[in-house]
Amino acid sequence: MRARLLALLVFALASVPAAAQVPPTPAETSAYAGLFAAASRGDAAQIARLAAEGADVKARDGYGRTPLHVAAYARQQDAMRALVKVGTDPNALESDKYDIITIAAVADDPVTLRTALELGGKAGNITSRYDGTALIAAAHLGHDEVVRILIKAGAPLDHVNNLHWTALIESIVLGQGGPRHVATLKALVEAGASTKLADRGGNTPLALAKGRNYIEMVAILEKAGAR
Repeated sequence: MRARLLALLVFALASVPAAAQVPPTPAETSAYAGLFAAASRGDAAQIARLAAEGADVKARDGYGRTPLHVAAYARQQDAMRALVKVGTDPNALESDKYDIITIAAVADDPVTLRTALELGGKAGNITSRYDGTALIAAAHLGHDEVVRILIKAGAPLDHVNNLHWTALIESIVLGQGGPRHVATLKALVEAGASTKLADRGGNTPLALAKGRNYIEMVAILEKAGAR
């Protein structure tokens, strides 16, 4: 029964990978005013003007998003820079504990991710309802370029989330063994991610890859000395 429940959980997470992340809806976006509206449309000049006039740069919308979260979801890098310049926290979390780093990672958006890092976003923030990291989220989705950027930025390679999974494990159990998940696993292994940390059931990454018949992943892990 326990194994079946775990299998169902894995399927659910793989089927709706960004379900916990809630971007502004079209209705919310159309109703935005002030800094939120300027952030959504990328109006850096208006952001500067509003902040100079006393607008609250730490304001939150109904879902706990700051204007910076809104700008990150909208891929408005100039607005992000303007907001941080006037004092918006680059590491703020919204209601589901997402920061701008993880928003960009889930969106497979290297440009916004690099901007977020340049503005002081931390690759090691604990984010999401799963107490994970941006690296775990990106590995889950097979966003290999994002994974490499986060590794270079010092993301913790072996953080274990509340599902008892690391980024390396998620690249196996929440992918389909395709090219981008293989590239993700390869990047993590080459960066020094542990091949020994097991899931809650005691299954190592190698055992998980073998169990799914992910031949390329098995070869990478075995070459790295995994057991």
